[in-house]
Amino acid sequence: MRNWVRVLLAGLLVTAAVVALVVSRSTSPDRIDRAAGLPAAPSAPPGTNVEVPIVDDGPAPSIEGGTGWLNTEPLTDRSLRGTVVLYEFWTFGCINCRHVEPYVRAWYERYHADGLEIVAIHTPEFSYEADPANVEEYVRDHGITYPVALDPDRVIWREWNNHAWPAFALYDGDGRLRHDHRGEGRYQLTEDLIRSLLGVDPASPRAEVPAA
Repeated sequence: MRNWVRVLLAGLLVTAAVVALVVSRSTSPDRIDRAAGLPAAPSAPPGTNVEVPIVDDGPAPSIEGGTGWLNTEPLTDRSLRGTVVLYEFWTFGCINCRHVEPYVRAWYERYHADGLEIVAIHTPEFSYEADPANVEEYVRDHGITYPVALDPDRVIWREWNNHAWPAFALYDGDGRLRHDHRGEGRYQLTEDLIRSLLGVDPASPRAEVPAA
């Protein structure tokens, strides 16, 4: 009897692993959220933007402790005041960061002209990721055009009390945190919140994310 129970349990574990693998390979934001046990994104009546809750009154932690910048002159906390900013912690060797990268690029291309700024804080995990030449090469080869802060000593990482790659924080023009998220997924929700904070016409086109 005990052997039969062991065989049954093993079969259940294998089935669960297969289901998890199938879900993880899906690129559907809804399926990713459901698989992660995340609540459904807030909805809004047709022709309107979603309401964006205030998570924290701010201000955002400092982004001035890095060693350099790519794609921009050095940004300061003061220079970002009054701007809707999506902050991202990432490192180019992280596979999860690479999975979210097409969405981040698409949001910047679509909404930068509407006032969105993206600050990608590159905090390396391994020594080869800390070489600024390697970061610059990756940014160039992957068509990343938004500002990238180099944080090899994890000064900004510690200032933000961050613990994961990738990690996102969306701040409004008043310096208030309106959304934060770690890992993959929640792409539609993040874009909805960006559009709302920017006051984008709900009927206007959304970001075009290249097919995987």
